[in-house]
Amino acid sequence: MERFRREYARLCAAAGAAPQEAVLRRLREPGGARARLDLTAQSLSLQTCGALGRLLPGAAPFAALLLGDCGLSEEGVKLLLHGLCSNTTVKSLDLKGNNLRTVGAEALGKLLRQNKSIRSLTLEWNSLGMWEEGFSYFCQGLGANNFLQRLDLRNNQINHQGAGELAVALTQNASLQELDLRWNNIGLLGGRALLNCLHRNKSLKRLELAGNNVPGDILKAVEQALDHNQDREAILSKAQNQVYILNKEVLNLKDEKNKQFLDFMDTVDKQKEEKAKSERVSAARVSQLQEALDEQHSIMNSLKAKLQMTEAALALSEQKVHNLGELLNAMKQEQTSVAECHFRELQQQKQESADREGKLLHDLSAASEKNLLLRNQVDELERKCKVQQDQLFQVKQDLATTTAELKLRAVQAEERLEMEKRRFKQSLEDMESLRVKEVDHMTQHIEASERSMQDRIQRLETIRISLEEELSQVKAAALAERGQAEEELLKARSQARLEEQQRLEHLEEKLRLMTESRDEAQNCCLKQKEMVAEAQARAKQLSLHADGLRRRVEELQQDLNSKEEEKVTEVNKVKVELQEQIGHLEAERTAQDGLREKIAALERQLKALSNNHREALLDKEGEVSLLLEKLRMKEAEISRVREEEAQRASFLQNAIMAYVQGPPFGTHSSRK
Repeated sequence: MERFRREYARLCAAAGAAPQEAVLRRLREPGGARARLDLTAQSLSLQTCGALGRLLPGAAPFAALLLGDCGLSEEGVKLLLHGLCSNTTVKSLDLKGNNLRTVGAEALGKLLRQNKSIRSLTLEWNSLGMWEEGFSYFCQGLGANNFLQRLDLRNNQINHQGAGELAVALTQNASLQELDLRWNNIGLLGGRALLNCLHRNKSLKRLELAGNNVPGDILKAVEQALDHNQDREAILSKAQNQVYILNKEVLNLKDEKNKQFLDFMDTVDKQKEEKAKSERVSAARVSQLQEALDEQHSIMNSLKAKLQMTEAALALSEQKVHNLGELLNAMKQEQTSVAECHFRELQQQKQESADREGKLLHDLSAASEKNLLLRNQVDELERKCKVQQDQLFQVKQDLATTTAELKLRAVQAEERLEMEKRRFKQSLEDMESLRVKEVDHMTQHIEASERSMQDRIQRLETIRISLEEELSQVKAAALAERGQAEEELLKARSQARLEEQQRLEHLEEKLRLMTESRDEAQNCCLKQKEMVAEAQARAKQLSLHADGLRRRVEELQQDLNSKEEEKVTEVNKVKVELQEQIGHLEAERTAQDGLREKIAALERQLKALSNNHREALLDKEGEVSLLLEKLRMKEAEISRVREEEAQRASFLQNAIMAYVQGPPFGTHSSRK
């Protein structure tokens, strides 16, 4: 790691850029066979990507490279993946959350074609499926690769065409064992294409298709095909193990041809002890499995309790939304009542202004009639003019006060509406933030629980596989013992037959040659018969012992079959419970979507109400402007009338003055 860090700093200095502190800090960590370079959530510059791309070819001091959520550019991804093409030590690569597109997909396809060391590739939360050409190039690289075992393509916007290209690649690939395609847009056609490719692909053991709108029958068929592949793989592994064990046993039998029967009995006793030990170990492992199942049951109970808590929280949120709806209805009623009050006040003001205008017109007509009829009452007319001026001044003041009150009321109403809008928006934002936090917390907790459950299920599967291997070994050992016993029986019989034949030949020769040694020959025959009887008794004992071993093996097989059936039922129960939990979570998501739609509808209603209120205020302002224009017209008419009255008063005054200043009546008569 230290040498790698120094080379990285040197390359950055040569490129004229300062090395990033986060990368240097990660490279200071101790290395080893299982070391990893974790640069998750670190924004890597283009110079850093170029330097790492130059250092990655060949043997790197780490086996895992984590580049999730690094915000890599297309050029940076290309440089990094070009360096990994000739790497021989990196086994795991994580590129999730980097928004990889066409260039990234092409670089990944080239990497899969050339690299021979990567076993796990994580590409979650990218956009590989949006561009068909880049994704087709990626699928071609996957088809040409024969070393990758695990591929994660969650949330990559893969449609049914991309699924078809993946299916073609899977028919050519013979090493991929796990493929995760959750939360894409595969659909019915993509699901059928993947199902058809599973008939030719025999290496894929796990395929996740949740959240892709794939029908249930296709999902079941995919599960059956995967189970068939797993069974086939298990059968092949068992057969390979059996072949390997048989080869070893054949070699051992060739080496042990010259051993005696007593050694065989010792080995039988040792095998009995080993069987007892294996039975004890299997019993201990069964107890461990039972404890693990109990832990799973407790975890499931805790998950159920948490689901109940989330349901209660959702009920509270629904009640809050209902209360908000009631508050909105109350606000609507208040707004309608305020609008009605304003409308009534405007109608009253209109009636009062009309009455005042009528009174003014009546007064003006009366004043004109009086001016026409009574020219001598100039003083009274002036007084009446003063009174009219006072009334006009009062009318102006009343109009000014009414307009000011109307404006104040409109401003207050707008301020109230704005305050209520702000409060409602703030409450909605608080509710939304709380709901988002709760949903994020629940999703994180559920993902953690799913991961823990998957890990435990994988552990149980590994334990089951180890038990099956031990069973296969025990079966093979039993078969080997049985074969050895049968071979030794055949050898003993053949040896006995050979000895009998040889002894009979010797006896015949002796009978032919020496007739005197009959007694001795008879004694020898008796001894040989006794030996044959003993050999037959030993052969019977061996056959009985072999039958006992067969019965024990059958009993062990029955026990193991029952235990396997119990494990299968328990695993099926766990799967059913997980599916039910996933259904509940999807229902909760749909309910949350409904709540969001309701909140959007309420916001639309608020916008409509605010628009209506603004239109009503604009209408009222227009009416006020019309009333002001009418008042101005009336004031102009009143000023004109006043000018006319002043002119008439001046004419009367001039006439009176002329009359007063004229000659007296007597002088006029004398002139006549």
